[in-house]
Amino acid sequence: MEKEMEAKVLLVDDEQDFLETLSSRLEMRGLKVSAVTSGEQAVTEAKQQDYDAIIVDLAMPGIDGLETLKRIKADNPNAEIIMLTGQASVQSGVEAMKLGAGDFLQKPVELSELMDKIGEAKSKKMLVLQKQSQEELRKIIKSKSW
Repeated sequence: MEKEMEAKVLLVDDEQDFLETLSSRLEMRGLKVSAVTSGEQAVTEAKQQDYDAIIVDLAMPGIDGLETLKRIKADNPNAEIIMLTGQASVQSGVEAMKLGAGDFLQKPVELSELMDKIGEAKSKKMLVLQKQSQEELRKIIKSKSW
C-alpha cells in the first residue's frame, strides 16, 4: 500500500474525463488537487495559489502546454512543473525541459510513477524555500549591528 503524501497539486488538461479520474485517484492518496481545463486557467490559478507540483498536458487548445509552462515560469520561476503527453516526441520533451519542466511523462501515466514525480517536485520546492529562508536570515543578520 502506498503511503499518503500531503501535497498541493494543480492538474491542467483539456480532457475532462481524464482530469476527473486523475484528480480523484490523487485525492485518494492524500493530495489536495485543483483541476483546470485550459492553459489560461492554469496561469491564473498559479498566480493565485502556491502549488507543490503543477501537472500540465502538452497538447491543449488555446495556449498549449509549452506556452502554459513558459507563462507560469515567467511569474514563478520556482514552480515545479511536470509535463504529461499522449503524443510525446523527443523534441517536445527537450523543449519542455529547456523551458524549466521538472519532468516529462507519457500518457497513460502509471500512478505510482506520477506520485514519485510529485514527491520529487515537492522535495525540490521545499529545498528552494529553505534556501530562500536561509538567504533572508543572512540578510537580516548582516543588516543588524549587534
